Amino acid sequence: MEGYEWTEVEKPFIEQLEGFGYTYIAGSELDQERTTRSSVVLEKRLFQAIKRFNPWIEDGNVEKVIKQLTLVQAEDLWSANYQLFDWLFGQGLSVLQDLGSGKKHQTVQLFDFEDVERNEFLVVNQVSYENASGTIRPDVVLYINGLPLVVIECKSPKLKWDKQLPEAVRQFDRYQETHEKLLWYNQMLIVTSRDRARAGTILARPQHYGLWKDPYPLTLDEVGSDRPQDILAAGMLRKKTVLDLMRNFIVFDGKVKKLARYQQYRAVQKGIERIMTQDKPSLRGGVVWHTQGSGKSLTMVYMAMKLRRIASLNNPMLVIVTDRQDLDGQIMKTFQNCGFPNPTQARSVEDLKTQLVKGPGTTVMTLIQKFQGAEDDEGHKIFPIVSKEENIIVMTDESHRSQYKGLALNMRKALPSATFIGFTGTPIDKKKRSTTGKFGSYIDKYTIEQAVEDGATVPIHYESRLPSLQVKGDSLDELFDRVFFEYKEEDREKIKQKHVNESLILTAPDRMDQIALDIVRHYESHILVNGYKGQVVAVSREAAVKYKELIDEYAAGQFETAVIFSSGHNDKEPLRSHHITKEQEKELIERFKKPFEEDRLAMLIVCDKLLTGFDAPVEQVMYLDKPLREHSLLQAIARTNRRYDEHKSYGLIVDYFGVSRFLDQALEIFSSNDVKGALQSIDEELPRLEQRHRSAMRFFDGLSDKQEEERVLRLKAEDTRAEFDAAYKRFAGSMDKVMPSPKAEKFVRDLQQLGAIRLLAKSRFSVDADGMNISDCGEKVRQLVHKYLLAEKIDARDPVPILDARFKEEVESNELPESKAAQIEHAIKREISVKMDEDEVYYTSLKKKVEELLQRFKDRKEDIHELIQKLYEVREELLKKAEGRTKSGLTPEQEPYFNKFSETFEDREEKELKGLAVDVQQFIEERVSDIPDWTSKIDFKRKLNADLKILLLKKKIGINDASMLVGYFTALAEVQYK
Repeated sequence: MEGYEWTEVEKPFIEQLEGFGYTYIAGSELDQERTTRSSVVLEKRLFQAIKRFNPWIEDGNVEKVIKQLTLVQAEDLWSANYQLFDWLFGQGLSVLQDLGSGKKHQTVQLFDFEDVERNEFLVVNQVSYENASGTIRPDVVLYINGLPLVVIECKSPKLKWDKQLPEAVRQFDRYQETHEKLLWYNQMLIVTSRDRARAGTILARPQHYGLWKDPYPLTLDEVGSDRPQDILAAGMLRKKTVLDLMRNFIVFDGKVKKLARYQQYRAVQKGIERIMTQDKPSLRGGVVWHTQGSGKSLTMVYMAMKLRRIASLNNPMLVIVTDRQDLDGQIMKTFQNCGFPNPTQARSVEDLKTQLVKGPGTTVMTLIQKFQGAEDDEGHKIFPIVSKEENIIVMTDESHRSQYKGLALNMRKALPSATFIGFTGTPIDKKKRSTTGKFGSYIDKYTIEQAVEDGATVPIHYESRLPSLQVKGDSLDELFDRVFFEYKEEDREKIKQKHVNESLILTAPDRMDQIALDIVRHYESHILVNGYKGQVVAVSREAAVKYKELIDEYAAGQFETAVIFSSGHNDKEPLRSHHITKEQEKELIERFKKPFEEDRLAMLIVCDKLLTGFDAPVEQVMYLDKPLREHSLLQAIARTNRRYDEHKSYGLIVDYFGVSRFLDQALEIFSSNDVKGALQSIDEELPRLEQRHRSAMRFFDGLSDKQEEERVLRLKAEDTRAEFDAAYKRFAGSMDKVMPSPKAEKFVRDLQQLGAIRLLAKSRFSVDADGMNISDCGEKVRQLVHKYLLAEKIDARDPVPILDARFKEEVESNELPESKAAQIEHAIKREISVKMDEDEVYYTSLKKKVEELLQRFKDRKEDIHELIQKLYEVREELLKKAEGRTKSGLTPEQEPYFNKFSETFEDREEKELKGLAVDVQQFIEERVSDIPDWTSKIDFKRKLNADLKILLLKKKIGINDASMLVGYFTALAEVQYK
């Protein structure tokens, strides 16, 4: 085993795991103890582990357990993985056995979570798994007690940095498609290239794989390395940690399997450590501050799951407290979706009292408003002491908002010995109502800047629009005078005394009309083109309704809007016509969360609802025309910071009110490090845009705009194209953020020209037809480039295939001979890449021939014109192959079999090999040609493979060669007989 990937990535990873106490076994050695190479579970080791942990169990029952774990009946991978997770780390499984008092269900222990050294940890590399779909060989698999729980793909650090993660995930996707059973047991998928390492779960997309940047409870000094691979391994894969993560930090949230991020794991561990080590309840609590959008609700679930399993805590009562009905429902739903056992929601004040006396094992969800007490004779609201037990843990969400009021006091009186842990995304540090003052010191912090850096959230950009309409000045007098300047002074004074307030200024009809038109123009040109959605925040319910009417008028059916607000019994028109039920509100929210192509409801208009506790990753923009202050402002703007897809790189706040001064005030109440990066002005992107513009342009230094062919030729080399591709994407990403601002105008021409060059390079040089295109640059950029191509009459169509009759004419349209040679070379490589599966032996030899020609040219053994001529000769070979003119004289279907036999058995006669090829091809054709969808019929393929192996053995082919050829020929048949 050799190569850079092995020496720099795979081997150090294995050695690090050996240092943690894992036993290393090479995949080839493991074959000796597997019944077949299709076995993914090491059944002997699993048998021994079950006997070790359950000395009472009969051998027959061990066999039943192994059979249950290996013969899972499930409709798909997700269902199988969910079922096995529940058996391994959830509800567990049991067997019927008599232990002296009759046959009863006895729980079977599969892991020892207390004494982890009793478990067996294996690190295995390059183990082969075979089935009817072929053979796969994952780089590293971690077996615990005989079960393959972790799969690791290693990528060379030399591979282009932005290809490493996607390629590894594509490999996992192939495993899931062709060797699903290996992934039945999987709890973690890890991709690493030494300097980049991430972890995810089955079916996750690349953007959902998470970093692991903190090896807690170890320090970086204790790890002895700052390389991401070493930190991830130390943070996730030490024996105790990996079992802890699998047992307590994985949830199935609906149809999505979620693994905790490093900050969630760290917060839970720190919180539990404090609970376990402090004697006084007042010292056991504290504050977990994790910024908006980084998964606080899931952190609460993980903490709750682990608290339940710590024996010394005696199955504590858990009380989950929020201060808003929508949040109460949201957290209840999160706990239920994640399979948390039996959470109950307090329905009333009296019901809450009943729930709180149920004792250990109870999980109660409640609004803090339900801690209202009954009035005594003097009119004071008194809430009784409900429980003095210490094994009660209260977790409050968004703890800064309501924990400083009388309801919080009632809650603490009701549960005087409980532990209180506050979870918040925007802690308040004012002395009179400090979050940490009420709950205790910080347990863990995860700041805005850290979340953006990790990719847990996207950065939020700020844009000030229509400043002439913004509410400015220190007094309403100034505001009033500017808006009502056309009235006489004495009339202004009368109006002012009776009516003036911020709401009146903000709802001036002309002002709202201008803003509504600007919102529509901005949304259509800046947000909708990329398929994202937005919110409008108005100062009042009346203003929200008016904005809906105006925006609908100006949008002219391009998208739908909805207005959502709290209705009142005494509302009149036009408010009354916009009243909706709770169910209708839920339906609107669910519609809004869908992609625009699925649902055209693109804009929610609100005044107070949906500014907190509302999670819609498809939302990118918030149009703000309301004074928001302190935590309300920070929470509102965070609605736009959720990750959505690979193209959503930022959220955007468009400010019509002038809230930036309130933001400055809000930020003053935090330490600067905690809130660094809360909002970034679009102007801050300009220096980055200028630098990225220069990085993309440097590839064409010394060439003028008119030297198009020479510019394209600069991108001939694959490495250069990859570097330019990355530079262009960064440049286009910055342009996407700044456009349509006039400040981006001076860069537009270069963006268009470079986009055209990029497309032309794809057409001429890219072996991968999907390689260099502009589909990944945002719709605004795509539209600009396509407009330029039309205007300049540049034909950047898909490349003309090498077998096309127009190909030679296309090549000769180039002026430079270097361009001609490059276009033929890459067209040949593209054809070989596409056709490789049809005859791997033939196309591999042709590929080698082209490489030798290119090397001769580099060594100056041939000139450019000779190279062009010989590349055209290779094209002629491809044409003959495509037309069915074979070298062997066999049919086009038979020749690939002959080529493989010839490669494998160089010492056999050609006539004998041709006979073998004919027999095998006809054997396969007779069996599969009449069977529709035969490639998806596992049992049929298994029998086909077995029969084919028998045929080859009868032809006096050795067992090893026969096994290899069966896999090759079955894969070939899938191409020939789709």
